[in-house]
Amino acid sequence: MVIDTSDTLLVAATLLCSLTAGLVFAFAVVVMPGISSLPDREYLGSFTAMDRVIQENDPLFLLVWVGSALVLIGAVLLNYGTLAGVNRWLLLGAAAMYLLGVQLPTIVVNIPLNNRLQQLELDGLDEVGLRDARGAFEGRWIRWNAIRTVFACLTSVALIALLLRI
Repeated sequence: MVIDTSDTLLVAATLLCSLTAGLVFAFAVVVMPGISSLPDREYLGSFTAMDRVIQENDPLFLLVWVGSALVLIGAVLLNYGTLAGVNRWLLLGAAAMYLLGVQLPTIVVNIPLNNRLQQLELDGLDEVGLRDARGAFEGRWIRWNAIRTVFACLTSVALIALLLRI
């Protein structure tokens, strides 16, 4: 049996992008609603504790998050010339949705919001400061995570459809 590198990259991209979709989906439907009922200090502390795992470069998280983008780009580069018609559009559409709808908002919106929270000295903030910090973070982060979730799920659907077609 000969292993085709381009097919292997498509399978790996599908797996990694789907894992990312699951992560942002879990934040959208479980994590953020779960901590939303916490008082401001606990809410902000809970989120920063979860984010700290990511900020400290957890290797599995990095493998999935960064790897998904790199492997997807590699799959596009290796398959662009061999795929045609609908298959090519599925791959290009998946890559565009993922890079522009998941990775770009993460870099431009979610990470800067996370970094601002990481810089706060929560113990030094009074109730008004905590409320303001949460207000500046929560709605915007949740909104953009919902956008990432939709695009991540659509990416997974497109990649699965592509795998089923080839």
